[in-house]
Amino acid sequence: MSTVAISALPVGTVINAADVLPYVQSGTTKQITKTLLFTSPTMVTPILGTVTSGNISACTSTGMVLTTPVIGAATGTSLTATGTIVSTGTAGVGYATGAGGTITQITSRTTGVTLNKTTGAITLFSAAGSATAATFTVTNSTVAATDVIILNQKSGTDLYDLMVTAVAAGSFNITFRTTGGTTTETPVFNFAVIKAVAV
Repeated sequence: MSTVAISALPVGTVINAADVLPYVQSGTTKQITKTLLFTSPTMVTPILGTVTSGNISACTSTGMVLTTPVIGAATGTSLTATGTIVSTGTAGVGYATGAGGTITQITSRTTGVTLNKTTGAITLFSAAGSATAATFTVTNSTVAATDVIILNQKSGTDLYDLMVTAVAAGSFNITFRTTGGTTTETPVFNFAVIKAVAV
């Protein structure tokens, strides 16, 4: 079949529903419609090159693999990884602004507090420090029985030993005592909830 040169054809500016493009497949002339080309087409292993715009938020994938992507500032509701998640920058790995909260204990140092945040600061009731251990309950709806609670002393003149002595669905217990100081003050304890599983 000889090659036929086609020139001086008008340039199409839009695709209309009735437009067709003829082609020959296995000796039979067929047509490609706008629907076939642009409405729900299936591309098999395409090489897209550099994509400058588009919207993939509604896409569903069963096998998309991104190799070493540069994501930038990403937001979402969950992230599942089978490998290690690491931070190579100086910001570290932790909670964003809004995840934490504060609460002040009232009545006594054994009075429970409620703070439904995954991280936060608890200000103890003003009292003299004691080397005798005392315990109070933190009611926290974000806590599961399998979670791990991290504690540290944020402020206070006396130095405190801090222990998590119970973790349950919706709460955990903090047991504390000074290393010998008896200062009357309102020390602050920081906590963070690490989500964990038993299996």
